[in-house]
Amino acid sequence: MTALAALVAVIGGLAGAALLRRAWADRQRERAGLMAGGWAVLAGTVLLDAVWAGWVKGSALAVAGIGLAALIVVIQGRTVRAARAGRSASLAPEPLEGPSKAWRGWLKALLAGPLGMTAAMGIAFCYATWAPGDPRTRIIVGGLLMPVVWALAMTWTLADQRLLRSLAVLLGTTVAGFTLAAIRGLV
Repeated sequence: MTALAALVAVIGGLAGAALLRRAWADRQRERAGLMAGGWAVLAGTVLLDAVWAGWVKGSALAVAGIGLAALIVVIQGRTVRAARAGRSASLAPEPLEGPSKAWRGWLKALLAGPLGMTAAMGIAFCYATWAPGDPRTRIIVGGLLMPVVWALAMTWTLADQRLLRSLAVLLGTTVAGFTLAAIRGLV
């Protein structure tokens, strides 16, 4: 029963995603019918699976199957472009040209260390105050989340060549995390 519901979800997802892709790709003709049809097929797939396999299990299977099917449709329609001249095809950032400057290293260390830690603390506090569940569990998960987020912030900050962007993202994350945690504390 579950395997059939998953198969229905993938088939419905393929049909709905293909209709939506065709509607979005062809901008010359009227697209409203294809878009409405694609969304209707996706909604019908979710409803069919929810009725067939149960509300929770069927809707979860439908959402997962539709996501997998949509990914297949997107992968089939991909185009591979040649890399621009002068740009590397590598995803890793290139080091700065010329000699390194000591102040950039110190600034990166300050951004990655203390400011990355405060951003991670803001996210952990925000999680501990807003996540559902037992407060003790939220505090423990928030405490375990903090070093992971700090490591991610440090890695990203040290790899990014634009210092102002790193500063803006870390400051924005810190302010947003602590503000959201404080708002939850006041409510």
